[in-house]
Amino acid sequence: MELLFTIVLMISSALMILLVLLHKGRGGGMSDMFGGGVSSSLGGSSVAERNLDRLTIGIGVIWFACVVALGLLLAY
Repeated sequence: MELLFTIVLMISSALMILLVLLHKGRGGGMSDMFGGGVSSSLGGSSVAERNLDRLTIGIGVIWFACVVALGLLLAY
């Protein structure tokens, strides 16, 4: 059982990294200092951005559940 949660945790961690890197920068950070904030924003979010947000939240919930499950399994 621990092996299953460990594998799911590793896969969800890799997916979280990938999904976070796919998000568009919102500006105001390090990217603005190097010219990343030059592009204009069109205002609203596209369908792809909303789906990416939902997918990121879903993978985050799976990641959190695996961390809690592994913590409980390894506590005993």
